[in-house]
Amino acid sequence: MSRRADSDETRATARPGRGDGGRPDQPGRGGGPGPDGRDDRGRAAAADARPDQPGADAASASASASASAEPVRTEEAHTTAARTGRALTTSALHAAATGADTFPAVLREALGRRGLSLERVSERLKARGITISQATLSSWQRGRSQPERARSLRAVDVLEEILDLPAGTLRSLLGPRRPRGRTTPPGAEGAALQILGEDSVVEKALGARFRHFNQETSSLMVHDIVRIGESGTMSGFSTTNVLRAGRAGADRALFVLSFDDEAAEPVDIRVTCGRLAEATYLKGLKSLVLEIHFGRKLAKLDTTVVSYAVEVSPSLTRATHYERWSRTNLHEYLQQVYFHPGALPVDCHRYVREKVGAPPRAQRRIPLGAAHDVHVLTSRCKPGVHGVAWEYGP
Repeated sequence: MSRRADSDETRATARPGRGDGGRPDQPGRGGGPGPDGRDDRGRAAAADARPDQPGADAASASASASASAEPVRTEEAHTTAARTGRALTTSALHAAATGADTFPAVLREALGRRGLSLERVSERLKARGITISQATLSSWQRGRSQPERARSLRAVDVLEEILDLPAGTLRSLLGPRRPRGRTTPPGAEGAALQILGEDSVVEKALGARFRHFNQETSSLMVHDIVRIGESGTMSGFSTTNVLRAGRAGADRALFVLSFDDEAAEPVDIRVTCGRLAEATYLKGLKSLVLEIHFGRKLAKLDTTVVSYAVEVSPSLTRATHYERWSRTNLHEYLQQVYFHPGALPVDCHRYVREKVGAPPRAQRRIPLGAAHDVHVLTSRCKPGVHGVAWEYGP
């Protein structure tokens, strides 16, 4: 199961467990991205994928480190098969996309290489007479703030020693002093943080890219399809997403799909609308990052359709819900879950959360259809987490 965060600012997730369970980057897991973001246990994180769609050519994408406080080691990321019309870029959160020559990126890479947690680093700095909190270190590595005061600059010098970096490596990457006072995160980032919270899986998976997470586009309509196999585990999911450009020049979108069950991993990716440019599975975060190009630069207010499907390896536990998070208003969101005749639920209901981890509200039972499916159609879908949960009999 996995969850996902999408460029259009929706995310869907499904994971085994209680239908009212929540997750991070990302919301109730088991599934994938949310309507606007992409994108778990009983939740399926596949808002933009469609398992039953035809695909194009196969290619592979490799992995690299994630931007978490306890970084994912490179060897923990592994590649997945992806079908695309052209060869894929071959790095996970590669340098060109994440800005590897920036202070945050170099700091994250060094932390990952040394295998040090922010807690350990803070303790080592304190042992050298410099008090820097984990929260401050986290802000530095995410690019939210940068060292500027004398004490902070001394900490940077000591960090270079702790992380085995040549003297001046980090100092040389510091930009000009920023205006003092509290600043508000950019629109796309700020809206995502309101739904996902701090240090979400989505933020860790995207690293520096989270600051500009699909800020050039927004989702108008999203259609998620989740398929539950005979064993009650998720076999795949698909998403069709209608995106609108908020500015001229938009030509791509990012989607993050997260999985709560380590046994459930993406085994095949098919893109039928758009071109798959990156497919990186970060095993330590149990998340798949997709970058899909539109094939052209959009004019302002132009629309485009992105469709993709992800097949998932069998998990160890049954899926019990699917969620998608959205940071913007959707004109329409359609969520469908198809069950194998041998794994029919005894009860299904829909629900909404104000944000990831919040208690479910507006719960309502929904009937099982003749095709062994349930669906929820929401018009004027507000930002938040939107899910479907189900229960099996004894």
